Amino acid sequence: MQDNDRSAIIKIGDKEYQLILTTKATKEIAKRYGGLENLGTKLMKTENFEMALDEVVWLITLLANQSILIHNLKNQDKRELLTEETVELLTSPLELAAYKDAIMEAMFKGTKRNVESEDDLKNTPAE
Repeated sequence: MQDNDRSAIIKIGDKEYQLILTTKATKEIAKRYGGLENLGTKLMKTENFEMALDEVVWLITLLANQSILIHNLKNQDKRELLTEETVELLTSPLELAAYKDAIMEAMFKGTKRNVESEDDLKNTPAE
């Protein structure tokens, strides 16, 4: 549980998953969105509801799989990775809307140290 300071917990089906923003996940997000700074904008401005759901499902799958990958790296008992289809089948659109907060919490925790040091340099107000 040492990752609690950089994770958010969600429940998919009857299992709890930690959403963790790792360097690996950050690279995947950057490939898809052009950088972490574009992610919030993309999520909030997605006009197509189905597309918005696809993005949230992709992010949940990516971030939840980070905790599974970390577990598999450190332990002999390997856990199966989540798939986007599994997330879609075991969640409702209402739950996905609530998970957006968990995604943002995981992102905030994962970048917290960077944001604090960058804010000192930029003197820009955080929104």
